[in-house]
Amino acid sequence: MKTVAIIGTFDTKGEEFAYVKARFEKLGINTLTIHCGVFDPQTMPDVPNTEVAAAVDIEMSTIVEKKDRAFATETMTRGVEKLLPTLYANGRFDGVFSMGGSGGTTIATAGMRKLPIGVPKVMVSTMASGDTSPYIGASDIAMFPSIVDVAGINSFSATIFNNAIAAMTGMLEHVAPKHEDNKPLVAATMFGVTTPAVQKAQAYLESKGFEVLVFHATGTGGKCMEALVNGGFIKGVLDLTTTEWCDEVVGGVLAAGPDRCSAAALNGVPAVVSVGADDMVNFGPWETVPEQYKSRNLYKHNPTVTLMRTTAEENERIGHAIAEKVNMSIGPCAVMLPLKGVSMIDAEGQPFYGPEEDAALFKTLKDEIDPAKAEVVEMDAHVNDDEFAIAAAQKLIDLMEK
Repeated sequence: MKTVAIIGTFDTKGEEFAYVKARFEKLGINTLTIHCGVFDPQTMPDVPNTEVAAAVDIEMSTIVEKKDRAFATETMTRGVEKLLPTLYANGRFDGVFSMGGSGGTTIATAGMRKLPIGVPKVMVSTMASGDTSPYIGASDIAMFPSIVDVAGINSFSATIFNNAIAAMTGMLEHVAPKHEDNKPLVAATMFGVTTPAVQKAQAYLESKGFEVLVFHATGTGGKCMEALVNGGFIKGVLDLTTTEWCDEVVGGVLAAGPDRCSAAALNGVPAVVSVGADDMVNFGPWETVPEQYKSRNLYKHNPTVTLMRTTAEENERIGHAIAEKVNMSIGPCAVMLPLKGVSMIDAEGQPFYGPEEDAALFKTLKDEIDPAKAEVVEMDAHVNDDEFAIAAAQKLIDLMEK
């Protein structure tokens, strides 16, 4: 019989968590309740708050005496973050479930993010709309909008809770067989405007006996790839699409953070890095483009995404950022430059065609990359040309075989 860990503030939301516990047990799922509130619970949990606080060497009396909500939330967050992986490693539960507002969501998801990819994770939250990246991070947490606050059992909350419970039950009881073909894993980055290149490279790598995981370079995709590389799952990185650096440097909405391109470099994982889609910064719908950029070269990619062409000066900064990461490499690395264009719309006759802007990017990379850290390969081809894609894939194979 499967067991679900239920994390929550059993002092303030005891009724709601008692309801959820009973529903799971009626469906044949064992429960492990974890109290992360400050005060005495309304129903006795399996793991008391004292154990959560003790995980970070703090006594509950200290938290109570401070009367500081921020300190209490921070402490219980760190406690759950440390305790939950230990409980999972000890076989105490198979999936994790929680409900809450901003505080409860912060506490529970911190622990969920520390669990392996594939462990069922469900968070019913008032925060499940808009930007949920602070809660989900690079994990696979399923967030359910609570619609109404997690405050009592009523016709709306009961419906939402039961849908979430059913989802968790389904994940626990219908586990798919593991996909184990023992092929070495390669990570590749793709954007809509570099799809032909990545698909060609993927097919080539798979024909050579590799399994290719493709990550959509939307900020979250880059973070997920970096996390898997840091986790030791990836044998090679085909980072053809580094466009997230455009958003990080210029201020777009799809940045992956300042650690992008770090994981392969610092872990010695063989990597081929390129400049796919480094001609564009991403914004939301047309009307959301910041006022200072309204006169720039803008392209309506779709109703919810507006692209802005990068300038030569911005490309120098982007190139500097990429070079800085490449120069951290302790393993084999190559940087490949497609001299005829870096995206589908950076080609002759296309709206972002910019030889001068591209040249600034290429020059920065050639000038700043340490040849002792990475080989720079220039090709008289477009990023989406078959010859470039296959050359990049073969270069990665060569690096992995060293």
